Amino acid sequence: MAFGSNRKYMTAAQADAAHIDVGLRQYMLRVYNYMASGVALTGIVSLLVASSPDALALIFGTPLKWVVMIAPFALVMFISFRIEHVKASTAQALFWVYAALMGASLASIFIVFTGTSIARTFFITAAAFGSLSLYGYTTKRDLTGFGSFLVMGLFGLIIASIVNIFLASTMMQFIISAAGVLIFSGLTAYDTQKIKEIYWEADGSEVAAKKAVMGALTLYLDFINLFIMLLQFLGVRRD
Repeated sequence: MAFGSNRKYMTAAQADAAHIDVGLRQYMLRVYNYMASGVALTGIVSLLVASSPDALALIFGTPLKWVVMIAPFALVMFISFRIEHVKASTAQALFWVYAALMGASLASIFIVFTGTSIARTFFITAAAFGSLSLYGYTTKRDLTGFGSFLVMGLFGLIIASIVNIFLASTMMQFIISAAGVLIFSGLTAYDTQKIKEIYWEADGSEVAAKKAVMGALTLYLDFINLFIMLLQFLGVRRD
C-alpha cells in the first residue's frame, strides 16, 4: 500500500493542500479546454468562410467587413467589463460568439498566405504557446513586474499598429511583428501564472466558471495574436 495515496495517513494541512491541488488542476484544465475549443471554432469558421467565394465577397467586399473587424473588439471589451454582471453561461456563449467572429475576420489570411504555410505556422505557434504556458504554470518566479512591462509594451504595439494603418510602412510592420512575437510570448507565461494565482478553492461554481471563461479568453487572445505575428515571418504569400 502506498501510504501517500491514502488520505487517512495525511495531516490536515497535507489533506487541504492535496484538495487545493486537485481543484487547481481541474480549474486549469477547464481553462485550457475552453481556450482550445475557442481556437478550434475560430479555425473551422475561418476555413468555411475562406472556402466560399460568396462568403468572402460578402464579408470583405462590402461594408460588412467593418462589422466583422470591429465586432470582435467590441465584444471582448464587453465581456471583460461586464463579466461580473452576467451569468457564467452567458459569458461562455459570448466567448463562442467572439471566437466565431474572429474566425470570419481571420479568413482573409487564406487570401494572402498559402494554406500550407498557415498550417505550419499554426503548429509552431501551438508548440511555442504550450511551452510558454507550461513555464508560466510551473515557475516559482514572480512574473508580476515582467508582466507590467509587457502590458505597457502591448499598449505601445496597439498605438504603433494604428499609426501604421495610415503610414503603410513595410519596415514598421516588420518591427511591430517582431515586437509582437516577444510581447505575446511573454504574456502567455505571465497570463498563465496570473490565471493560476486567482484560483481560490472556496469559489462557488458560478464564480469559478466565470474565472475559467475569462482565463480562456485571455489565453485565446495570446495564442491568436502570437499566431498572427509569427505568420508575418513564416507565412508564404500567394503569387
